[in-house]
Amino acid sequence: MTATATPPRVQSASSSSPSLTTGRLPRWTPWVLLVASLAVMLAVFAVMAAATGEGLNIAGWLVTGSLLYLVLIFAISAIIEGRRKAVDRLVTGVVTVAFVLAMVPLISVAITVVSLGAPNWSAEFFSSSMRNVVGEGGGALHAIIGTLLITLAAAIISVPIGLFTAIYLIEYGKDNRLARGITFLVDVMTGIPSIVAGLFAYALFAIFLGPGVRLGIVGAIALAVLMVPVVVRSSEEMLRLVPNELREAAYALGVPKWLTIWKVVLPTAIAGITTGVMLAIARVIGETAPLLITAGMTASMNYDLFSGRMATLPVFTYTQYMNQGIPAEAYIGRAWASALTLIVIVMVLNLVARAVAKIFAPKSGR
Repeated sequence: MTATATPPRVQSASSSSPSLTTGRLPRWTPWVLLVASLAVMLAVFAVMAAATGEGLNIAGWLVTGSLLYLVLIFAISAIIEGRRKAVDRLVTGVVTVAFVLAMVPLISVAITVVSLGAPNWSAEFFSSSMRNVVGEGGGALHAIIGTLLITLAAAIISVPIGLFTAIYLIEYGKDNRLARGITFLVDVMTGIPSIVAGLFAYALFAIFLGPGVRLGIVGAIALAVLMVPVVVRSSEEMLRLVPNELREAAYALGVPKWLTIWKVVLPTAIAGITTGVMLAIARVIGETAPLLITAGMTASMNYDLFSGRMATLPVFTYTQYMNQGIPAEAYIGRAWASALTLIVIVMVLNLVARAVAKIFAPKSGR
């Protein structure tokens, strides 16, 4: 008796692609709804702008268009795909819209600073100071040097303190009353305003040097106060991620605890610690208020942190914009160029941090 072979069922192309009748929305539906929502709201705002005689409200158009898209995608998906899939599409749309809204000011600031600052960059701007310069000309070399020196001094002060504190909290002070007190103080210091750190450093040095003291080292102390809690928190989290098996293996070989920390724990966490230090530097390098109080402002070069006032890029930007002379365009141009220089310095520091983290990160291969 022979069995007749049943030919395989061939699924038609029309049934394989999702459609409204299969209970699934096509992949292009969200994009079509987004374009349609923006188009409808653009027409509405264009009519309103023509009626009032004002310009098109771009921000209002984008926000209302996004809201209309969220309503439409939720309603249509609930009808075709069910409530569960509709909620998923709604949350996805909300997250996407939130991301786009968060990127708008960032991109806007970057475009504004580059467009207004780059035309004012010149060889004179990076090679001269503002000494005996009134009006056009001059540069920000004294402010660049001051920013690098003060930030370097603040890092030298804060990084060892923050790193050793994190090592104590993770390696020695577990469930310790002193460790809990230190953790509480670090949390409090994380939220203090920068002006408070500047006033603290100024008051500390005013006790010994008298009122009116303005020194670069005072500004470095103020920035170090702001950097310490960031370094402690970031280093603490990186040290906590080091597996305990590595510590136990070292202890089993008879390695003392301090050497285990130095040779095993720190090399394993060095990538994250370096990133945390760079984040701390980026956090303080643009501070204006504490440096305005502690380091002051000068138009001349000053390489000595312990003698006289010292200019920094944030304070230089502030003074150029607020104390405009004639012509005002020269002062505003130097302010934008200084702001762009500060952003570039922060970007370079972050790139260096990523390179260091990649080079010194533990190799996962065998």
